[in-house]
Amino acid sequence: MSLFTPGLVSITFRKLIPADVVTLVSKAGLFGIEWGGDVHVPHGDVKTAATVRRLTEAAGLSTTAYGSYYRVGGDDSPEFDAVLDTAVALGAPVIRVWAGNRDSADADEAYVDHVAADAHRIADLARAAGIIVAFEYHRGTIADKASATFALLARANHPALRTLWQPSVTETVTERLASLEAVSEILAHVHVFQWKATDRLPLSDGDAEWRNYLDILVKRGVPASLLIEFVAGDEPEAFLADARTLRNWIAQAEG
Repeated sequence: MSLFTPGLVSITFRKLIPADVVTLVSKAGLFGIEWGGDVHVPHGDVKTAATVRRLTEAAGLSTTAYGSYYRVGGDDSPEFDAVLDTAVALGAPVIRVWAGNRDSADADEAYVDHVAADAHRIADLARAAGIIVAFEYHRGTIADKASATFALLARANHPALRTLWQPSVTETVTERLASLEAVSEILAHVHVFQWKATDRLPLSDGDAEWRNYLDILVKRGVPASLLIEFVAGDEPEAFLADARTLRNWIAQAEG
C-alpha cells in the first residue's frame, strides 16, 4: 500500500469551477484534492460542499482536506462553526487553519497563549466530528518554522492538532530538510511546489531536493498526501507536467 496520496490544492486553479478541477485531477492521474474555502467551497456553504463532495467521489477521488481561511486567535476570520459544518459536508478529514497573523519571532508569550487557547477550542469541536485541524506552515503565522510549531502545539495540547509542511522560500535546502524531518511525526500533509523566490518553476527543477524530502518520509514511514500547489503560469498543462513528475518521484521513492 502506498504511503503517499498525490493530489492538488484547488486554489491553484481558482478560475476553474469545481467540476473542471475534478476533471483535471483525474486527467493528471492523481487521487486527492484539498478544496479551498475562498472560492470553490466557501465557508458556510454546506450545499456547495455536498455537491463538490459528490463530484469528487464520483470521479474516484478523495477530499484530503478543507483549506479554510480560519485565522486561529484572530478577529477577522469566518466563524469556526461554519468552517466545521462545511468540512463535514465536504467529507474532509482535515481542516487547514492559519496560526495567528504574526511571525513567530514577533509573537510574545501572551499572543502565543491566545492562539493556543483558540487552537485547543477548535480542535475539540473538530475531534467531535472526527476531523483533524492542521496549521498552515507559513510565514506570517506562528507556525512558520519547526521549533515554533512544536511550541504552539505543546501549549495547545490537543491530540487533534497537526501541521502541514511546505518548503519555506526563506530557508536553504538544508534547513528545509531539517524542518521536514522535525515535523514529520506531527504531519498532516505536504504542499508541493518548486519556487525560486516568488517565481513558480516546473516541479522537475527541484528533482534532487524533492527526492530527499520523500526519502525522509519513506524512511520514517510517514503517510502523507502530497498536494501540488501553484504551477508555472497557472497553466493546466504545467500542472499535468508537474503531476507526471510527482508520480515518478513517488514510484521511485517507494521502490
